[in-house]
Amino acid sequence: MNYRVAPLEGLWWGDDMDVFITANRAAWRWTMMIAQPSPVTQVWMERAFAEVQRKKQLSALPHVRFAAFHEGLAAQIMHVGPYATEAPTIQRLRDFIQAQGGRFTQKHHEIYLGDPRRTAPAKLKTVLRQPFAHA
Repeated sequence: MNYRVAPLEGLWWGDDMDVFITANRAAWRWTMMIAQPSPVTQVWMERAFAEVQRKKQLSALPHVRFAAFHEGLAAQIMHVGPYATEAPTIQRLRDFIQAQGGRFTQKHHEIYLGDPRRTAPAKLKTVLRQPFAHA
């Protein structure tokens, strides 16, 4: 079967979640993810990792892991423009959640719909998502 590579997704967090509405990107922590089709299993991934490591000796490969991800209830908004200008859009998302009586429950989540190597920064599209629960 043929599968398309899913978009790159990132989970972002910091000791204080207000870090995302500041310019202090050095305080951000992150995990990058790419969804896998259902036939891909832990065993398949382990075999692929072993083969890649044998052929390429990639130093970052030990940091790659295969894991299930479930987010639950979340609010999201589309940001169009450079990644560096996301703060006001993130603030709008946070304001919406708080207006609904919500509280943040998990890491800030971004889904990158453009390739920054091929797309002008002003045209980049990023889904900004924030999991929350009603207080």
